[in-house]
Amino acid sequence: MAKGLGNIMKQAQQMQAKIARVQQELETKEVEATAGGGMVTARANGKQQLLGLKIEKAVVDPEDIEMLQDLVLAAVNEAIKKSQDMIQEEMSKVTGGMNIPGMF
Repeated sequence: MAKGLGNIMKQAQQMQAKIARVQQELETKEVEATAGGGMVTARANGKQQLLGLKIEKAVVDPEDIEMLQDLVLAAVNEAIKKSQDMIQEEMSKVTGGMNIPGMF
């Protein structure tokens, strides 16, 4: 019985090390999302951090700030969603699809 538990603990430690490695790799991976036909572009990494935001001059209208705000929100939200999807995909490769609470 103790030997079986030891094997389980060893496997858990190996999986934890793999997950830590993937988390580090995800920090360097980026996703990009656009809104308004490319007028606003947002970039995020695998830590769900916004890395960059590009706004084309043509969409900057002082008379319609609300439209610009909506485009920025749409681009940022899509970039964060893509980041989450990327994290889930990479982690499922390590965990075999198991959802391990608190790991990601």
